[in-house]
Amino acid sequence: MAETPRVLFVADLNSYAKGRARMRALERLGLKIKPVTHTAIGGNDKGYPDLSISFRLAWKIGIHIDTEKVNRILPIEAKTFTPDLVWIEKGNMIKPATIKRMKAASPNAVIVSYSEDDMFNELNRTRAFTAGLAHYDIVFTTKSHNTNPDELKALGARRCIMVDKAFDPDQHYPVDITHDELNAYGSDIGFIGSYARERGEDVMMLAKNGFQVRVWGNGWNSFMETHPNLKVERRALVNTDGDLLYSKAIAATRINLGFLRKANRDLQTDRSIEIPACGGFMLAEYSTEHARLFENGLEAVFYRNRDEMMKKARYFLEHESERQTIAAASRERCVNSGYTHDERLRFMLSQALGKPF
Repeated sequence: MAETPRVLFVADLNSYAKGRARMRALERLGLKIKPVTHTAIGGNDKGYPDLSISFRLAWKIGIHIDTEKVNRILPIEAKTFTPDLVWIEKGNMIKPATIKRMKAASPNAVIVSYSEDDMFNELNRTRAFTAGLAHYDIVFTTKSHNTNPDELKALGARRCIMVDKAFDPDQHYPVDITHDELNAYGSDIGFIGSYARERGEDVMMLAKNGFQVRVWGNGWNSFMETHPNLKVERRALVNTDGDLLYSKAIAATRINLGFLRKANRDLQTDRSIEIPACGGFMLAEYSTEHARLFENGLEAVFYRNRDEMMKKARYFLEHESERQTIAAASRERCVNSGYTHDERLRFMLSQALGKPF
């Protein structure tokens, strides 16, 4: 292995994408990076590029069209760049034959799969991803269920390791907001994330019980209920190189909801770390992983049912100082406990390359 490890980094490299944040973290750690985007650049307004009808139809039958031609590019880069590590994020478009060709071109390279989605869920993976699992040296996942013997290992993964979610210190921090930004993005209670039926039911229940609620995210066009206390923006808020809209909305919101997605069997989400890292107060669904990451009542507040959610929301809206103290403590926990992408990657690099970073 070269003195400075070389990483062929394959991910969504849009400015709003977490793959881009992880690539920057690897650069901060001193690794030499050859970036390859597997996703078209664009879509800053919604957090993903426009998808053609043919792309959507192919996805329905388990095929991710390789729009960026990475199956052709990667074996060439593996030969010319000679990486120590090939890092592939959610490689649904990458064929097993491509992984084998990379291994043949650069036999000493460790080939890694990383995903933040529940890849045992058939809705999240393609036929190519499933067939390719056996060819990765390590599969990293943020879904602890996926490490069970009857999940990704049963589909062929040889070594499966769970890693917690993370935040990007370049964008997830307590930002200063103007009075106009407070009005543009703020609310007593807010949620930033994609629509799911149970999420719609929860925010409507809060609105019906007198809370002022604001929602941002994709997919909310299918939510048709209305209430004077509920403002559904029906658009995403993402951080880009041009503006930290997502971080500003967290700062502008008195209580930030941390819903878990049931279809993904979430025990933590990106928001679980990003809200506290931004200095926001988080009121989130209880899970064993949430309780491990933050101390309930001191660094975040968790609820187990809707009645408890309403009771705690009302209490903390009425206790400003206590809410701010908890928010500050959650930010401190993120910073002092190594919840950055940099520290998560240190762990994964040590697992993949067999030496500390």
